[in-house]
Parts: sequence; structure tokens; C-alpha cells
Amino acid sequence: MSDKSRFRLPFLKSSPVVPLVRLEGAISATPSRFDRALNLAGVGDALDKAFTVKKAKAVALVINSPGGAPVQSNLIHRRIRELADKHDKQVLVFCEDLAASGGYWIALAGDELYADAGSIVGSIGVISASFGFTGLMEKAGVERRLYTAGKNKSMLDPFSPENPEDIDRLKTIQKGMHAQFKALVKSRRESKLTADDETLFNGDVWLGEEAAKLGLIDATGSVRAILREKFGDDVRVKPFGGPKKSLVGKLLSGGASAFAAEVEHRAAYSRFGL
Repeated sequence: MSDKSRFRLPFLKSSPVVPLVRLEGAISATPSRFDRALNLAGVGDALDKAFTVKKAKAVALVINSPGGAPVQSNLIHRRIRELADKHDKQVLVFCEDLAASGGYWIALAGDELYADAGSIVGSIGVISASFGFTGLMEKAGVERRLYTAGKNKSMLDPFSPENPEDIDRLKTIQKGMHAQFKALVKSRRESKLTADDETLFNGDVWLGEEAAKLGLIDATGSVRAILREKFGDDVRVKPFGGPKKSLVGKLLSGGASAFAAEVEHRAAYSRFGL
């Protein structure tokens, strides 16, 4: 009898483990000293570690994001799918307060998607917003001096009058991004979608229960409840990724710049608030 078989205790079973990674914040490529930006550089390491837990059959992702940079959204989505395929893991996504726009793009990396009944899901569209300062400059007596090499180098310059050609070019770019977004939704959810393109892809958002009826998610439910249902009451959740600073900590450590960053962060979420 080998030493391994001699000391094996078959009646002692280890609890199933599910790694969990939280993906939170507005999506932006710009590094944030306050850990508010969600991008691949910030979450890549936690994702890599979560998917290498050998005994885990699934990885849970909790998403809370109003969206943001489309490229970062896609980079995170692709990393999740690459890791899932490499390590043969099921991906369970849980939408928390928000999985909107780029947040939903990332959520589509899940094999199964869940949300709270009150979660806000969707916003399958593209948005671009800016300000125009030409009137203010005129009142202040400020002259704009702009020199470029390249006809379109100053496209949508906020200190110059709007150019219809610039707007047309921007809309063309937005349509291309929107087409990519729609294609991703269909490739990941097509067999489950229950509404037409006009309903699903007009940029609207839905509460979790309605999103489930539309097929944008699979069902409503909490992380703990779903994981217990799938893996048993003794399932253990193993979180990856460090804690974030509190708002007070950010303000104390960053002063006015921290306050500005927090205002911008909250503004992104406020579009979807009550």
C-alpha cells in the first residue's frame, strides 16, 4: 500500500471553490491613482490568478460599471474568454448595480449572466459628448489660434465652430462601433434573445427582470444563491483583487484632484440613478 493511499480519508471531501473577481468602475485606459478606472492593466493580474485555481470548475465575475472606453471593454472581454478557453473554466457573470454599455460588453464574456431584479442592464449603443466654447471665448475676447498639418487633425475641436463634415465622420465611427457591439451581443446571446434589433440595440437600459425576459441575461439572482444552487451549500468563494480606498481616504490623499476624480466617477453612474 502506498503512503498516499494509506493516509487518504475518502469520507473527507474538500469544499468546492469558486474564484471571484470584481470588475468595478468607469472603463478608461487612463491609469487612476484612486483605483477608480476599470481597464485591462488594472484587472489583468487578478483575472490570470483566478483562472489558474486548478480545482475550480467556474470563475465568478461581479460587474458594476456604467461603461466607458470601447477598446478597454473589448480587451477585458477577450482576456476573460482566452483564459476560460485555456483553463477550461465556466464563466459566471453577476451584474450588480450597473452593467451598462461597456460594462455589458464585458459581461458578455460570461457563459451565464445573472443580475439582481433591480440591476440596470443594457445600453447597447455608442455615445460621444463634449462642450463648445466658441461663444464664451468671443465674450471673453479670446482668439483661437490653431495650426495643423492634415485636414482633419483638428476634428471636433471644442474651441472651434462645429463642422458638419466632422460630425459626419464621428457618426460613421460610432456606427462602426455600434455594429461591433451588436455583432458581439448576437454571437454570445443570439439563441437566447427574444426581441428584435430595434428594441435591443437602441441604447435603452432595462431592470434585471426585464433583461432576463429579453434574453440579455439568463436569470435574476445573487452571487451566493446562484453559487450554492450550482455547487452546494458548502461552496467557498475566493476573491481576487485588492480593496479600494474609501472616498475619505481618496480626498485626504489627493486633495482637489481627488475630489474632481470622484465627481467625474459619480457623474458617470448618475445617468442611471433613481
